[in-house]
Amino acid sequence: MSTTTSSDARARAGRAGTGGGTGTGGAAGTGDGRPRQRLRRERREAPAPVGWIGAMVWFVIVAVPLYFLITTSLRTSSEYLLSGPMSVPKDLSFASYRLVLESGFGLLLLNTAIVTVATVAIVLALSLPAAYAIVRSRSRFVRRTFSVVLLGLAIPAQATIIPIYLMITQLHMYDTLLAIVLPTAAFAIPLSILVLTASLRDVPGELYEAMNVDGASPARTFWTLALPLSRGGITTVGIYTAMGAWNGFIFPLVLTQSESVRVLTLGLWTFQSQYGVNVPAITAAVTLSLLPLLALYLIGRRQLLSGLTAGFGK
Repeated sequence: MSTTTSSDARARAGRAGTGGGTGTGGAAGTGDGRPRQRLRRERREAPAPVGWIGAMVWFVIVAVPLYFLITTSLRTSSEYLLSGPMSVPKDLSFASYRLVLESGFGLLLLNTAIVTVATVAIVLALSLPAAYAIVRSRSRFVRRTFSVVLLGLAIPAQATIIPIYLMITQLHMYDTLLAIVLPTAAFAIPLSILVLTASLRDVPGELYEAMNVDGASPARTFWTLALPLSRGGITTVGIYTAMGAWNGFIFPLVLTQSESVRVLTLGLWTFQSQYGVNVPAITAAVTLSLLPLLALYLIGRRQLLSGLTAGFGK
């Protein structure tokens, strides 16, 4: 009887010790682990003060010129001279915009739009198949050609302006919009191929293999698989190519002469000499030239980031 009682007591003591040890260990582990995880999460999510300071400095650098541009364009020339450039306009005036629109700004806008659309179309038409061939082909010739194309990133346009001028004049394309489109597209193609190649490499290889098993041709695979899944890269290339064509200055300056083919950048230069004293008119012309690019960015801003970060996860 005493033996049974002592055995039961030892068993109960053992269970109690085991339960206490487990409970204490679990509680201690949980109590120590959760605060550590919370601290790590807060450290990851808490923004760095340096980042906030850098963002604020960048915001000021961008916002102050835009504020000056917009507020000055909404004043009269006399009010601008009396009140100063950074003061808030008392009465909003659209006389500067009306003056710019009556001075042939519509033709400048039309020529620039034609150059931009044509440049983007040429760049995408050549860069997309080239990027697809680079991603899918395993030929050494294709890889070496890709390396040669990337050399274009290291060649500035200013270094080739004389050969380009001679080629354009020999081809009888001087003083035409095509003389602006072709060199602009040529210098945009290397970067476009690089971005689209990174975007197409994000497409899983299993999808390409599935299309091959189904008997799809390379052209069908390109149109039905690669093209829809690389919209981010296409949008990025389109926006950056459009910005380069819209803001281009050296090719229009050297390769055109007449007013009928003048683009916005040369037009703004002319406005500066024509309305040198009328600063509100100049800022109104600059503001109008920025609106199409702003609209293009707002339309494609969601796809822009995905196109820029394509290939970084590989």
